[in-house]
Amino acid sequence: MAQNVIDMLKERGLLKQVVYEEELKKLLDSGSQSFYIGFDPTADSLHVGHFMQMIVAKRLQDAGHRPIILIGGGTAMVGDPSGRTDMRSMMTKETIRHNVECFKKQMQRFVRFEGENAAILVDNADWLLDLNYVDFLRDVGATFSVNRMLTAECYKQRLEKGLTFLEFNYMLMQAYDFLVLNRKYGCVLECGGDDQWSNILAGADLIRRKEQKEAYGVTFALLTTAEGIKMGKTAKGAVWLDENKTSPYDFFQYWRNIADEDVEKVFRYLTFLPLNEIEELTRYNDERMNKAKERLAYELTAMVHGEDAANDARAKAKAAFSGDSENMPAATIPAGMCSVADILVNVAKISSKGEAKRLIQGGGISVDGEKITDIAACISDSQAANGFVLQKGKKNFYKVTVG
Repeated sequence: MAQNVIDMLKERGLLKQVVYEEELKKLLDSGSQSFYIGFDPTADSLHVGHFMQMIVAKRLQDAGHRPIILIGGGTAMVGDPSGRTDMRSMMTKETIRHNVECFKKQMQRFVRFEGENAAILVDNADWLLDLNYVDFLRDVGATFSVNRMLTAECYKQRLEKGLTFLEFNYMLMQAYDFLVLNRKYGCVLECGGDDQWSNILAGADLIRRKEQKEAYGVTFALLTTAEGIKMGKTAKGAVWLDENKTSPYDFFQYWRNIADEDVEKVFRYLTFLPLNEIEELTRYNDERMNKAKERLAYELTAMVHGEDAANDARAKAKAAFSGDSENMPAATIPAGMCSVADILVNVAKISSKGEAKRLIQGGGISVDGEKITDIAACISDSQAANGFVLQKGKKNFYKVTVG
């Protein structure tokens, strides 16, 4: 008998909390079920945190269940307070529509929208934006206890700085999403990150109250480092799945450079390698861990950008380590730019000139193998004419030419 998908998620360390676990396992074993995962389109690309959710959706679909991918075109008008200490920026309807279209294109890389148990893509703007507010309060709001809502973690964090009534509505809206999907598609399960637990419980409870039917929820682990910091952030900002925002090479390098103690967990969470193979790859506490990191970076880059891009990124990374400048990532700077600090901002996407100077002072920058320590240093006329190799840290190399 095939392993139950809940047991599989638990075995890989992904499962955090579940509503009525034994009943849900029996239901999932009884045949194909519809489940949903929601994404608020707060940017024009998915990021590493979303990647984690799409992998879970793929695992459930591969186990025979039907994904409903909900894009929060309506809830994005409000903003989820979960995991935040400040209010999200308000976006225009036009921006949200643009972001929704970008999400749709990227999600097709991970779940099937054709064939058996094909995924469905829905936008909650279709039912939320035309709601009559008084009817909604009478139908849905009457089932919610304000006292209970205020005990939810997502609201506790915001109460310290001030929770707006706009955000207070978010839990009701997400719960209503689950109810709509249950009525329209027979959706019985909502999945989300562990910071969504309160919202998921609210939706399952709403279905039980309104439909007198069982509904379930699961949360999975957030992708964090061993220190508990969310993964997917660099000096350049978020690690995006859009190649125009984070190049395949930079994506590869992000995973290639994660801490040794995080490698096994990321393998278990994000790849489909068998656990015994992961254990073999990551059981060393010496330089052999570099081979595991390279394999991890390749697997994830291939999933997001395709095998060709992964092969190219791996070749460039090896070239950087071996000093083969012909295969390093190439960059062109404007004619007349000579300051190493300015070049760092332009080429290595350092967040500011001040940060570039701090890297130089810290001894982390070299040009053609020569360490730069003067924050006012400039490239030579020869380097401007012939090009040069810029090195940031131990592992990031760029072949730079002047345009």
